[in-house]
Amino acid sequence: MATLLYRLGRFSFRRPWLIIGVWLLLAVGVIGGGVALGGQTQESFAIPGTESQAALDRLDAVFPSVAGASAQAVVEAPDGASVSDPTYKAAITAMDDKIATIDGVSSVLSPFSEYATGAISSDGQYARSQIQLDGTAADVKPATLTELKATAKIGEDAGLTVAFGGQVFSDNSFGISITEVIGVVFAGIVLLITFGSLIAAGMPLLSALLGVGIVTGGISVISAFTTVSSSAPLLALMIGLAVGIDYCLFILSRHRNQLAQGVDPEESAATAVGTAGSAVVFAGVTVIIALLGLLVVGIPFLSVMGVGAAFAVLIAIGVATTLVPALLGLAKGRLAPKPGSRAFARANVHDEGSKPTLGLRWVRGVMKRPVLALIAVVAVLGVLAIPALSLDLSLPDGASEPKGSTQRQAYEMIKEGFGAGYNGPLIVAVDITQTTNIEKDLAGIADDLKTLPDVEMVSQGIPDATLDTAIIQVTPSSAPDAPATKALVQSIRDLQPKIKDSYDTPISVTGATAVGIDISNRLSGALLPFGAIVVGLSIILLMMVFRSVLVPIKAAVGFLLSVLASFGVVVAIFQWGWFADVFNVENPGPILSFMPILLMAVLFGLAMDYEVFLVSGMREAYVHSGNAREAVGKGFANGARVVTAAALIMFFVFIAFVPDGSGTIKPIAMGLATGVAFDAFLVRMTLVPAVMTLLGKAAWWMPKWLQKLLPNMDIEGENLREHREAVGWALDQRGLAISAEALRAGTEEYAVRPLDLAVAPGGLLLISGETTDRRLLTATLAGRLDVQSGRAQVAGHPLPSEAGAVSRLVAMADVAGLERSESTLSLGQLLEERLQLTQPWYRTFTIGPFGMGRRVQRWIARINAAMLAVDPMSIGVTAATTLDALPQRERAVALAAVALAEGTPVVVLDQLDTFAVEDDETQFIRTVCRLARTETTIVLSTPVPVRVASLSTSDGRALVGIDLFENASSTGAATTGATL
Repeated sequence: MATLLYRLGRFSFRRPWLIIGVWLLLAVGVIGGGVALGGQTQESFAIPGTESQAALDRLDAVFPSVAGASAQAVVEAPDGASVSDPTYKAAITAMDDKIATIDGVSSVLSPFSEYATGAISSDGQYARSQIQLDGTAADVKPATLTELKATAKIGEDAGLTVAFGGQVFSDNSFGISITEVIGVVFAGIVLLITFGSLIAAGMPLLSALLGVGIVTGGISVISAFTTVSSSAPLLALMIGLAVGIDYCLFILSRHRNQLAQGVDPEESAATAVGTAGSAVVFAGVTVIIALLGLLVVGIPFLSVMGVGAAFAVLIAIGVATTLVPALLGLAKGRLAPKPGSRAFARANVHDEGSKPTLGLRWVRGVMKRPVLALIAVVAVLGVLAIPALSLDLSLPDGASEPKGSTQRQAYEMIKEGFGAGYNGPLIVAVDITQTTNIEKDLAGIADDLKTLPDVEMVSQGIPDATLDTAIIQVTPSSAPDAPATKALVQSIRDLQPKIKDSYDTPISVTGATAVGIDISNRLSGALLPFGAIVVGLSIILLMMVFRSVLVPIKAAVGFLLSVLASFGVVVAIFQWGWFADVFNVENPGPILSFMPILLMAVLFGLAMDYEVFLVSGMREAYVHSGNAREAVGKGFANGARVVTAAALIMFFVFIAFVPDGSGTIKPIAMGLATGVAFDAFLVRMTLVPAVMTLLGKAAWWMPKWLQKLLPNMDIEGENLREHREAVGWALDQRGLAISAEALRAGTEEYAVRPLDLAVAPGGLLLISGETTDRRLLTATLAGRLDVQSGRAQVAGHPLPSEAGAVSRLVAMADVAGLERSESTLSLGQLLEERLQLTQPWYRTFTIGPFGMGRRVQRWIARINAAMLAVDPMSIGVTAATTLDALPQRERAVALAAVALAEGTPVVVLDQLDTFAVEDDETQFIRTVCRLARTETTIVLSTPVPVRVASLSTSDGRALVGIDLFENASSTGAATTGATL
C-alpha cells in the first residue's frame, strides 16, 4: 500500500492543476446536484422486525387514519380563564374549522367533540385538538405545515397561546452557528502554531472545507431519494471536518520535516503520502468499517447516519492523499522551514547537541515512573467512567427540540396542563377478527389495561370500518423517556397472553413512544456485541501493523478506557445535569439511543490513528537499534507534536457543536470531544509509553506461526524504503535492459542459485538448465514471480516492487518442441488475436478490420523473409497455415513471432524440448534475432547447454549465457560473448 500511495503522491505533485480541477468539478457537480434536487432531511424512526413496527405497519394497512402522520394544536387560556369560555371556545372552533380545510389534513378532532377523551385539562386552562394528516410524516409537504402554523393567529388574536406539536414539526434544518466557526478558527490557530506558516496552516483547512462541501452536497442528493435524519449531515460535517484537517495535517507535517532535512520537494511529497498517508488510509478505513458496521444493527435511520459519516471519512482520505500533494506541487520548496527556525529545529531534534522538545521531556518523565503513570491514568479514567453505569437511552422527543420552537412549546404546555405522559401516548392494537362481542371485549381489555401501574388514562376502543382491528390509547403517567413508561410497555406485552386467552383477541403495543423504546432496547442490546467486534477488529488489525501480540491488546484496553470515560462524562452532563448551564443543556434526561454505538465506532478509528502514529515510530526505532527503551522515547518524540495538534484540532471542532448544536448532536459532539482528549493525552501519550517501557522487548513478541498467518500491512513504509532504494539502484543500471545482483529466483521451498546478470538492450540472453530452474528464473525476470533475495531490474523497473510494470513490458511464449504446441489454429488467427489484445484501446477505433489484416500480412512477410535469409530451404507460411502443419523449427519461429508482435522491449521464449535436428536451434535463434527489432532484448530458455562461443548472429546482438545445470549454493555469473 505504501508504494502505491507513493506513486499516487508523485503523480498528484507533478499534475497539481489536473487534480485540483477534478476535485473542484466534483464539488461543483455534487453541491449543484443537491441544490437542484432540493432534498430535505426529516426524522423517521422505524425499526423493522419489532412488535411495535409490525403493529404500526398493520395499522397502516387496515387503519391508515391512525397509522399516518398526526399533529396536535395545543392552546392555553390566560391565567384564571378557561378554554370553555365563549370567546375562547369560538376561537378554538374557528381554528379547527380552518385547519380542516387545509390541503393534506385528513381530519381534526376538536377538544369539544363528544368523541374527544381527555382533550381539556382538569383546570380548563389547556386544550388539545388532534390533527390527522394524509400519509406518513415523509409525505407531509412543508406548505401544509406552514398553513397549519398560520392558523395560530386565530387563537392568538383571541388572547390564547397556541403551539403545534408532533413529529412532523421537528426541527429538521441543519447548519452551522458562530460557535462552530469559532471551533474552525481555533483549529486554524493550532495549525499556525504547529507549522509556523500561514500557507502550511491554510492547506489542511481549505482541503477539509472542500471535502465537507462535497459530503454535504452528496447527502443532500441522497435525501431527495430516501429519508435522511437531520442529524446525518451534521454528524458527517462534524466528523468530515475533524478527520479532514487531521489527515492533511499528518501528511503535511511529515513533508515539512523531510524538507527541513534536505529532501527534494517532489520526493518528500511522494514519501509523505506513502508513509504518513498509509497510516491515514489505515485509520480511515478502520473508521469506515466501524461506521458501516452500524448496518448490521438493522435500524434504517442509523444505517443512513453511518453511511453518511463513512462517506465523509472516505472523502477525507481521498483529499489527503491526492489534493494535498497537488497543493504541495504548487508550493514546491516554499514550505521548507528556514534554518534556525523552531520548525527546522524540531525536524532535526535528534541531531547531536539539539535541545530536547517538550514531547521528549514528557515521555522521559513517564518512563522514569511508568507504574505511577499507569495507575494514575487508569484511576482518572475509571472515576470518569463511573456515571456510565447509570446510562439510560432514549430517542429524541419534543423535550429535545430547540427552546422556543413550536414543538418544544407544545411539549411544555401538554406537560403542564395534562401531565408528561400525554406527550407520548401508547397505542394498543387489538385484532378483533375472532370476537363476536366487540364492544364488550374492548371494554374488558380497557379495564385490564387500567389496572397496570403508571397508567394515567385508557380511552375507549375504536374499531376500524371493516371490523378487523381496533385501537385503544393508553396514556402513561410518566414522560415518554421515563423508565416507568418503558416498564409500562413491557407490562402491556406481558398482559398479551392473558388477554388472548380471555377474549381471543391478540394485542400489540405501538406508537411513536413504543417504537422509540424498541429502538433503544435494540441498540442497548447491540452495544456489547458491537463493542466486542470493534475491539476484536482493532486487535487483529494492529497485529497486522505492528507484528506484536501485546501492543494490540494494550491499545484495545486503552480504547475501552477512553470510550467508557467519555460515556461517563456524557451521562454526568446530559443525563444527570452537571454543568448543564455551562454547556447549554436545557432538559437533562436519557441519552440519545444511538450515541454510544456511534461514539464507539468513530473513536475506534481515531484511537487507532493516534496509536499508529506514535507506536509505529517506536517500532521503527526498535527495528533499527534493537533497544526497546530507547525506541519508546525516540518514537514518541517523533510523533508527539503532530498527535497533540491533531487531538487539539478534533477537540475544538467537536466541542464547538455542543453549545448551540441541536439536541440530537450535542451529546455526540461532547462524547467525541472528551473521548479524543482522553484517548490522545491520557491513553496514547501517557499510558502507552508507560506500558511500553514496562514491557520492554516483550512488547514486540509474536509467535512465528502467527506472523506467517497474518498479512503485513506495512503502514510504516518499510517496503517503500526498499522500493526507493531499488529504484535508485535501477537508475544506476541505465544502459542495461536486464541486470541482477545475487538474484535468487524461486519459492521459499526451492530457489535457483544466486546469479549476477547484465544484458544490454537488444541483447540475447540464453538460459540453459532443468525445466523447473529455467521457468523459475524466467518467470521472475518477467515479473510473474517474486524475487526471493537479491535485486534485479528489467527495462528500468526494479523487482519485485514494480513487478506489475515489468509484466506488461515482457512478452512470454512457449515455443515448445515436438508435439507439445500442436494446434489447429492458423498463424493469422494467432497474430490477429495477439495484436488486438495488446494494442492501445483507442487503436481499436482507428485501425479497423482491414487495417488489422494488413498488419497480420506484414508479420507473415517478415517471418518468411527472416526464415529464408537464414535457411533458403525453409518452408514458407501464410495466414492460413496451421501450426500442426509446420515442422518443429518453423513452428517455433511462428510462435516466437506471435510474442514479438506485442512490441514489448523484452521477449521471453521458453523452449521445453531440444530440436530434433542439431542445427535447428542455431537457425531458430538467428531467425528470431532477425525478426526482432534491434532494440528488443531476447531471453531464450533452452534445455541445451549454453554454447555462447559457437553462436553467431548477423545483426550484432550481444550474447549472454547462463548455465543452470549446476544449481549449487555458490554465486554464479553469466557467461558473456560478443558477436560481430
